[in-house]
Amino acid sequence: MSYERLIDQYLAGPQMLREAVAGLSPAELDARPIPGKWSTREVVCHIADFEPIYADRMKRVVAENKPTFFGGDPDVFAAGLAYGRRNVADELELVDVVRRTMSVILRGLRAEDFQRVGVHSEYGPLSLEELLRRITGHIPHHVATIKEKRAALGR
Repeated sequence: MSYERLIDQYLAGPQMLREAVAGLSPAELDARPIPGKWSTREVVCHIADFEPIYADRMKRVVAENKPTFFGGDPDVFAAGLAYGRRNVADELELVDVVRRTMSVILRGLRAEDFQRVGVHSEYGPLSLEELLRRITGHIPHHVATIKEKRAALGR
């Protein structure tokens, strides 16, 4: 796959997420129709929290020589970052803005720049290409779980 196509897929994620949550009421956003799973609001907040983290990782790989970055536990974030009180529209906007901003940087790179590497504290060396692939797949992964929740709610 070309980098342009991968970047296009990366940019398509926010609209995919908007469509997945469209029309859900606040009660539906907060419902837990699948036992042991996050609510849709929590899923959206999780995505919004990790977008800037991945953008930072990618920026540092582009700008620095083999930067180190650290993992983050999604459950710790969910427990401590007011997911139940956050505005879904604001979270969706954040995801969109981060991706649009990051795409300007990515589109200006040479093919060899996507092979630059950073070192993750848990996963070891990760190329810019791998980071981009991981974050590009993040929204589709969670959209599938949102669709399961919608189905369980009869939506």
